[in-house]
Amino acid sequence: MMNYKDTDAARTTITRDIIEIDSKTGNLYEAISIISKRSNQIALSMKEELNGKLAEFATTTDNLDEVFENREQIEISKFYESLPKSNAIAMSEYMADGTYFRDPSKDTETEA
Repeated sequence: MMNYKDTDAARTTITRDIIEIDSKTGNLYEAISIISKRSNQIALSMKEELNGKLAEFATTTDNLDEVFENREQIEISKFYESLPKSNAIAMSEYMADGTYFRDPSKDTETEA
């Protein structure tokens, strides 16, 4: 489980320098692909974590008359809504050299 609260990712949209982004790979498309894949991993992890926490509040009854507000559930949902988006976290990790990536095609070329 990641600690999303302590990330330094931007909570709003900011302009990025594309030269700085592609400097790690030499290819902007490849860099964006790496960031996108990491963003998907983060989003999936966050979703699983949220669903796990909200599952504790699930009721087994299907009676619509018994719908009630659970303050803890609302606070958990608000916390996850206030976090930076997964793409901002992935971009922050990538720019801070915190993302591990490799190109399998280049690995086979160096072995041959």
